[in-house]
Amino acid sequence: MPGMSQARIAIFIPSFGDGGVERMLVNLANGFVQAGAAVSFVLKRRDGVYLDRLLPEVGLIVFHDADDTRLIQEMITFLREARPAVVLSAKERDDRIALEVKSRLGDDAPRFFLRAGTSVLSRQQTRKPYAFKRWFHRRALKKLCARCDGILANSEGVARELADYAGISPERIHIVPNPTVTPDIEILSRASVDHPWFAPAQPPVILGVGRLSRAKDFPTLIQAFAELRKRRTCRLVILGEGGQRPSLEALAARLGVAEDVELLGFVKNPFAFLARAALFALSSQREGCPNVLIEALAVGTPVVATDCPSGPREILAGGRYGPLVPVGDSHAMAEAMASVLDNSLPSEVLQEAVREYTPENSSRAYLRAFGLG
Repeated sequence: MPGMSQARIAIFIPSFGDGGVERMLVNLANGFVQAGAAVSFVLKRRDGVYLDRLLPEVGLIVFHDADDTRLIQEMITFLREARPAVVLSAKERDDRIALEVKSRLGDDAPRFFLRAGTSVLSRQQTRKPYAFKRWFHRRALKKLCARCDGILANSEGVARELADYAGISPERIHIVPNPTVTPDIEILSRASVDHPWFAPAQPPVILGVGRLSRAKDFPTLIQAFAELRKRRTCRLVILGEGGQRPSLEALAARLGVAEDVELLGFVKNPFAFLARAALFALSSQREGCPNVLIEALAVGTPVVATDCPSGPREILAGGRYGPLVPVGDSHAMAEAMASVLDNSLPSEVLQEAVREYTPENSSRAYLRAFGLG
């Protein structure tokens, strides 16, 4: 891309953890490098999950101070020395720190962009905060968005909700695809799975993936599986860890399906499991643009998803590539899973659905939004 060799981008994520946002930013950083940009990845730990996937050309900048005041000063010093054209942040706490840095730099500041990756309205509804807390959050988010130079949303639904919720002009929000379908997915999907349920000639496995949290609504998936299990032999595996593990295990036992349900915890390579599952089921109450749904389609695995805000409807083209069921409706999910197990779309059709979600396409869309493309 012409001129990219001179473009400098800093990705600011001091709260780097082990979730989908972190994985997407790693993929995006690699996409920027491959487009010819100079990229710095700014965080507070060097040993985070997914960091080993960064290309060698990505500069890893590690700040060691936990205190926000000192972190702000370190970021100011770094920006004055590195002189990037753009700073991108992707979590609200990091956004607040980044925009405080912007205000202190004044006219000397680079352009600051925020990435919005989840449904803001349904997140508030799921958490059910007090009216004052909702008002305060909306006010704070509106101020954040007013201070930045632009906002990147990973789906039309996220962009629409953010514009309505925070009173932002839609022209300030750029819709960009997630950089989900990386070239190594095919290789990773062929890795062996050391679990007897995925051996040849075993009953079909339904797979769920995600943090064991209320937003992912795995109780609905387990209830749907229990209903389906009454009709046919099948098994359910859930990948991910979180605070709901005890209650989910208790629910499976109470429904009489504990012997056919396994919670395997965090798995570094979920693609091998996705590729061998008979069906992937997304039971979320809310999303933004669910990467795991894209990944399941990318390896050619049939899917069922809740019609939650937002993302599944866009990814599945209104149900063309997999059934959409009402949020929290275990009966509808059981019916949809049975239908897909009996009559699924060919793998090549499913893979066609997610061809735009590559780091190359995503990084180009980001660069155009930054004014660097």
